[in-house]
Amino acid sequence: MISATNVNLHQKVEEEEFRQDLLYRINTIEIHIPPLRERGNDILLLATYFLEKYAWKYKKNITGISREARTKLMKYGWPGNVRELQYALERAVILAEGTTLKPENFMLQPAPLRRGSHEELNLSALEKDAVERALRRAGGNVSRAAELLGITRFTLYRKLEKLGL
Repeated sequence: MISATNVNLHQKVEEEEFRQDLLYRINTIEIHIPPLRERGNDILLLATYFLEKYAWKYKKNITGISREARTKLMKYGWPGNVRELQYALERAVILAEGTTLKPENFMLQPAPLRRGSHEELNLSALEKDAVERALRRAGGNVSRAAELLGITRFTLYRKLEKLGL
């Protein structure tokens, strides 16, 4: 049996939140694999692998990742590790136009605010940014932008009016 966790099971045993006998049964060989954010160029190696895999799967002629996009991938924290990177590449390949993935092809989630952070989030500003990005990606096509945002064209027209766009 192979199992994985992002929890320190030895600590959970001490806290009596995990059964010690079960830990001994499953812990024959323990291999520690650092999170993706700590593995440097592995991010780019995996991104290239996933790009090739999904370009072939979706029959897209995408041959590379721009330098700016590579920088964006390297700076991101990857809380979902390799699985998140995989899905990010698949989504980018599906939505990309052209032969090179660019930073805007990667819809990475912003890092969650830490407890005690006083950074304010302005919902209107976030919404405006999302609408503007969708319109740019869709080349000004409102129907396509609405589809990218997961809303109806009518709803997007209302948002454009509300946001003054």
